[in-house]
Amino acid sequence: MANFAKPGGPQFSVDVYQNEYLPEGGQEVNAIVTVTAKGGTAPAGPGASAAVVLMVDCSGSMDYPPTKMRNARDATAAAVDTLRDGVHFGIVDGTHVAREVYPGGGRLAVADPTTRAQAKQALRRLAAGGGTAIGTWLRLADRLLAGADVSIRHGILLTDGRNEHESAAELKDTLDACAGRFTCDARGVGTDWEVKEVTGIASALLGTADIVADPARLTEDFTRIMESTMGKEVADVALRVWTPVGTRIKFVKQVAPSVEELTDRRTEAGPRAGDYPTGSWGDESRDYHLCVEVPAAGLGQEMLAARVSLVAAQPGGEVQNLGAQGLVRAVWTDDVAASTSLNAQVAHYTGQAELAQAIREGLDLRKAGDMDGATAKLGRAVQLAGVSGNADTAKLLAKVVDVVDAPTGTVRLKAKVAEADEMTLETRSTKTVRVKK
Repeated sequence: MANFAKPGGPQFSVDVYQNEYLPEGGQEVNAIVTVTAKGGTAPAGPGASAAVVLMVDCSGSMDYPPTKMRNARDATAAAVDTLRDGVHFGIVDGTHVAREVYPGGGRLAVADPTTRAQAKQALRRLAAGGGTAIGTWLRLADRLLAGADVSIRHGILLTDGRNEHESAAELKDTLDACAGRFTCDARGVGTDWEVKEVTGIASALLGTADIVADPARLTEDFTRIMESTMGKEVADVALRVWTPVGTRIKFVKQVAPSVEELTDRRTEAGPRAGDYPTGSWGDESRDYHLCVEVPAAGLGQEMLAARVSLVAAQPGGEVQNLGAQGLVRAVWTDDVAASTSLNAQVAHYTGQAELAQAIREGLDLRKAGDMDGATAKLGRAVQLAGVSGNADTAKLLAKVVDVVDAPTGTVRLKAKVAEADEMTLETRSTKTVRVKK
């Protein structure tokens, strides 16, 4: 384990959990890398170095029921109240076009008692009407955030409907353009939105996604999101992975607090090294699963399979090495017990990743009318949730299937499932529980 204290910010540490022993001819090395940031100065610290844009869906469907628009205004006002003095912020009205609600003029306001009051006054003028083109909201947020001289740039996006007024390709182009420029949490309110759209936005922009089925819960959720955002202190942190000649990285994925594939997001960082983006950090801990293919070696030989460190992007394109580092090793042995023992952390998160995939595939099969296939997949999900102790996911699954026997994964599909329950299970399918170390 190595750690590093960024002046005025959190101290980062890296821990590696693995079984480094391989049988003769073995080539696959798996490790769980735990990254922890502790001891920062938030919430009193970096107000002036953060900027937030709130994007509020104001399409016509937000008037059905009329309380939904009121709930959205109240939630956004509560988020504004949660802003610390010195934070740059703005509010965007999103329909088939994007419009600045506050402060206007292509700029952001700086939070203080006066600007917070003005923003809440401006929110009262929000009214529902128009279509939905989420890409326009994100591009406006990007322009506003780019103009702020800050390190943390974040968006909060709320939608209640499908992205019907632009193509999927247009939204993807926008997400590609915005990736790495700011992070974004996305929320779907009610049950008329598309789960894969909302989770796709959050995934591309390294934020969180969730459902708020009851609009009355929006204020609570927005306040929690903003409190988390105010706790971020280090932006644009990347996991830098170096591997020696002859090795190949099979995958890198975040596995806690949720499953997030990072393999294809690699950017080259010098000879045999690549950076995998992790977004902004406050006082928190996350786990990553690294799988490396190494050249086969003889018994008794050992090698460094990978070196994992942390870096943070700086203004002007420079990169700061945060100093925290962990080593992944490979040792070839004829000790069968040693080489076949599965590390507890690796086993746990392999199961969690399979759990998320089983839920997604099961729900897709159910929607496609393949009830036998859906039953098999969701039964496997119930089994995995029980083995891993993921009680929250087990409860969500129990609203979609009748559990006959959890240990064997024997279930029956429920004849009627509330749309909110199915969407909640799908949206939260990637949330994991930490392994007990």
